Amino acid sequence: MTGAVTGAGDAPTRTELREHLVRTLIAGEVATPRQNNLLHYRRMAAGKPYYWFGLEFEREWSFEDIFALMVKRCGIDPDTSHVYGDDTIDPELTIDALEAMGDRIGQAAERKETVVIATGHPSGLLPVYLGVARALRARGCRVLTPAAGWSYEVETPQGLRTRQIRYIEEVAVLSDGGALHHTHDPHPMRAILQELAANATVWPDLAIADHGWAGAAGQAGVETVGFADCNDPALFAGEAEGKIVTVVPLDDNVPPHHYTPLTAYLLARLSPID
Repeated sequence: MTGAVTGAGDAPTRTELREHLVRTLIAGEVATPRQNNLLHYRRMAAGKPYYWFGLEFEREWSFEDIFALMVKRCGIDPDTSHVYGDDTIDPELTIDALEAMGDRIGQAAERKETVVIATGHPSGLLPVYLGVARALRARGCRVLTPAAGWSYEVETPQGLRTRQIRYIEEVAVLSDGGALHHTHDPHPMRAILQELAANATVWPDLAIADHGWAGAAGQAGVETVGFADCNDPALFAGEAEGKIVTVVPLDDNVPPHHYTPLTAYLLARLSPID
């Protein structure tokens, strides 16, 4: 299978998917370093905007609060003395959230909703989003592609660099023209929503995204479902506060083909094409 999956014909069972997630390190014992997780939790608790993904929280999230949330919603190791090495994501939580995401996307398909789709992890998750976009388009949904070419400058180890919104089919990603880039920034999604608001003709019913793309959409009041790794607590906090509908915990940067069974399982929640 490839990221072009648009139906449920090759969907694994829940047991098969669980085994696949653990075998490919998408969930279970993942390669995300524990020390990186804890560092990100501390930085989010310290109020560093980079780790808030464009969300504005209603409550104060302490390190202890974030850690407890990630144990509950992501399945990280609850042992507070574990400070170095790999961490965990509970595959049952991954599948539960994937089913909830699939149900919301299936609802969008039935209603022929207007959708925006974006990823800050094009090296890993792009095929998942492409599969979802194709499935929704095939069922009559409108997948929006505003603000193509919008650009801004980001600080890199090499100095300031220009990044712009590029669409791969209908999936928004960040590009410099010659490459696609990982990003946590909320600015591109804000630009998308600002253009839509300025035109005043259409507004997304649903955003399907990750990182700052998801956080900015949820903060703007768009119903949002997305993916997040165990070192990205902001979206889980957003979910806890009701700003994000569903967050699927997983390692968000394994080789892209490993997500194919997950994509098929997700799309199996959609009704067949008429």
